[in-house]
Order: sequence, then structure tokens, then C-alpha cells
Amino acid sequence: MEYSRESDANIITQKYMDSILIEEKIIDSVVASTETEFLGETFSSPVMMPAFSHLKNYNGRELTGLEEYSIAAKNANILNFCGMMENDMFAKIVATGAKTIRIVKPYADNGKVRDQMQYAESVGAFGIGMDIDHIFGETGVDICVGEKMAVQTADMLRSYVESTNLPFVVKGVLSVRDALVCADIGAKAIVVSHHHGRMPYAVPPMMVLPEIREALEGKDVKIIVDCSIESGADVYKAIALGADAAAVGRSMLPYLEKDGAAGVEAYLTKVQNELRYIMSNTGFAKVSDIDDSALWFN
Repeated sequence: MEYSRESDANIITQKYMDSILIEEKIIDSVVASTETEFLGETFSSPVMMPAFSHLKNYNGRELTGLEEYSIAAKNANILNFCGMMENDMFAKIVATGAKTIRIVKPYADNGKVRDQMQYAESVGAFGIGMDIDHIFGETGVDICVGEKMAVQTADMLRSYVESTNLPFVVKGVLSVRDALVCADIGAKAIVVSHHHGRMPYAVPPMMVLPEIREALEGKDVKIIVDCSIESGADVYKAIALGADAAAVGRSMLPYLEKDGAAGVEAYLTKVQNELRYIMSNTGFAKVSDIDDSALWFN
């Protein structure tokens, strides 16, 4: 049989996630609740929005996709994230009323990093953070939309944490080593992610989740996971493997493009309902109860 190598981390991630099966534990179970506490707030589910950047106005609608999915997050009562943008666009996202964490790029212009973080806090962001897995490109540091990125040290990250009263989130953690550094500098949450497969052969986030969860036991750090989260089953597996929450990503884009905020809300409802259904079928009444006891690994 001919063997073909596959370096695409997205495909590797999807294959690993789909290899995990779920057994039923129905007797004495109840209809589950997906309500979730995260960083001091109560949300309708552990499903979170992705940190998208530069989304256009779809189908001639007045609002950008960034604003539309933020409105959906507000209406669905889930935590919102956003990525690379200028301050005027972030002001529009905050104006939707969504509780939003702003993820700032690791710009070479450190003054811009600090300005965007300070601005986010001044206009009412729920939290701020940095996208560390966008530091490097194939020829050195990355250049994204004309902006040069820069290496970030633990001391630099600690200085951002100490500069704000908001929860600080480090996005792009994919090892126990980096997770422990984040805990040491005072980050309140990490996003376990390979940024849609930027690095070939990147380990699937769900594969490294259990080790990260064990390493962070007793430390005040929440764990979010993303990459290929498309369904309630994916969210359930993420929680069972050690995450506190899971962020959807490109899977919501067709709904956003076609029907805007209403389409995203419908998609989020679908994901939440499937999560509740699987929780009920596996004997977990609350999200905080979920463990890996119903998972089977092929």
C-alpha cells in the first residue's frame, strides 16, 4: 500500500478528535445544564467565539462580520473574542454589548501593543491577551497585514499582566512548558491552540490537553481550547479532556456569511443543544461534572 505523508496539523487534529468515541450512561441521568462560570461571570455554555480579525461586510450588510458575530455572542450570552484590529474597530465591538477579550498581536512596535491593551481596558473589555503563536514566520519573525511581529519573553508577558486590572489570556499555548510559564507570570487563562495549523505536524490541542490540565492543577488558570471545534461533541470531548471551555472557529463562517448575527446564533444554539444532549446521555448534569470516564480512544 502506498504511504502518503500528511503534515497539515488541521487534518491531524480532526483525525485525532474523531478517533475519540463516547459511551452512554443513561440510567439515573437527567437533562443537563450547559450554564458555565468563567472568570467570575456566568455564561450560557462553555462555547466561546474565536478571535477573528479583518472580517468584511458580507452580502452588502451594514455591519462587518466582526460586529455581527459579536452581536450573536451578546444575544447568546457567551464569551466573545476578537483579534487583530485597530482601536476604532474594537470600540465598535465593545458597543455591541458583548463581553469581549481582545487578543493583541505581538507587534514589533511594543508601544502599539501597550496602546491597544490600555485602550481595550479603557473602553470596557472583559479581558485582554496576546497571540503568541503568531510570532514566527517561515523566514524569521512574521509579518501580518504589513505589521512586523517580535519575539516575546516571559518578562515581557509578565509586564503586560502587571499593567492591567483585567484578566490576561495567552493564546497559542501547545505545551506543558509554556502553560507553566503562563501560570508563573500571572495569566488568568490560556488558549491551547495551533492557530489553524500554522506549524506542520503540530500536536492536536486535545492530545496535549490532559497533560496541561494536570500540570496546572491547583493553579488559578482557566483553559480554553480551539482548532477544529465544530460541534457539541467536539466541545464535550474538550471539556472531558481538561478544558474549561472551547472556542468555535471557521465552522461558524458559512452561517455568518449567509445570515449574519442570526445565522451565528442559530449555529451556537445547535452546538449548545448537542452538548446538552451528549451530557445528558453520559450522566453529567453540569459542565463542571464532566470528566473523561465516558471517552473511548481508538
